[in-house]
Amino acid sequence: MPDITLTTLVLLCLAAAAAGWIDAVVGGGGLLLLPALLLGLPNVPAAHVLGTNKAVAIVGTSGAAITYVRRAPVQVGLAVRVGLMALTGSMAGAFFAAGISSEVLRPVIMVALLGVAAFVLLRPSFGTAAAGDTDARPVTRARIVTAIVLVGGGIGFYDGLFGPGTGTFLVLALTAVLHLDLVTASATAKIVNVCTNAGALAMFAYQGTVLWRLAALMALFNLAGAMAGARMALSRGSGFVRAVLLTVVFSLVAKLGYDQWTA
Repeated sequence: MPDITLTTLVLLCLAAAAAGWIDAVVGGGGLLLLPALLLGLPNVPAAHVLGTNKAVAIVGTSGAAITYVRRAPVQVGLAVRVGLMALTGSMAGAFFAAGISSEVLRPVIMVALLGVAAFVLLRPSFGTAAAGDTDARPVTRARIVTAIVLVGGGIGFYDGLFGPGTGTFLVLALTAVLHLDLVTASATAKIVNVCTNAGALAMFAYQGTVLWRLAALMALFNLAGAMAGARMALSRGSGFVRAVLLTVVFSLVAKLGYDQWTA
C-alpha cells in the first residue's frame, strides 16, 4: 500500500464505486477510475497505476457479469468465445503498451467516438429492440466470426494497450454486429470485459506492477457499484442504457480532448 492520506483513500474508494456503476450500465468506468488513481497516486509509476486499475476493475466487472447472466437473456457460450479472443488480444496489447504513445491514439479514438455518438443520435431505434424480437435480423455465422475476431481480438488489444472506453466500444460493437438490444449487449460485454481485464491483469501481475492491497480495498467498492448498476440497467431497460451511453461517450470525448489539449 503506498503512503497516502485517509482522505485520498476514501475518495479513491468512492471513485471506484461510481466507476463500477458506470461500467456495469454501459462501460467506460475507466473514464473515472483511471484518472482518479493518477491524481491520487501522483508519485506512483504509471505502470503500477494501470495494473492496479485492472485489478480493481475485474472484480466489479465480474460481479456485474454474474448479475446480468442470472437475469438477462445472454448467450453465454458466444460471449465466452468472444471473451477468449479478447483475453488474447488484451495480453498482446498490454505487452506492447510500454512502446506506444497515448498522444498518437487520442485523436483517432476521439474521432471514432464522435462518429459513434452521431450514429446513436441519428438512429433512435439503435439497440432498443426487445430481446428475442421476431422481427430482428438473423445472426449469421459470418457475423459471429466477425464478433469473435474483430470485436474480441480488436477491442481486447485496445483494452490492454490503452483502455478508456473499452466497455462502451464493446456494447456498441456487439449491438451493431450481433443485433442485440442494449441491455443484452451490456450483459454480453461484461463477460467479454472480464476476459480482457484478466488478460491485461495477468501481464501486469507478471511484470509486478499491481498494488494489491490498495486494489483489494477499492475492488470492494467497485463491486458494490457494479452490482447496483447492473440491477438498474436491467430494471430500466434499453432507453436508460442509451441515455447513459451518450453521456459516457461525450464525457470520454471531452476527457480525451482535454488530455490532448494539455499534453
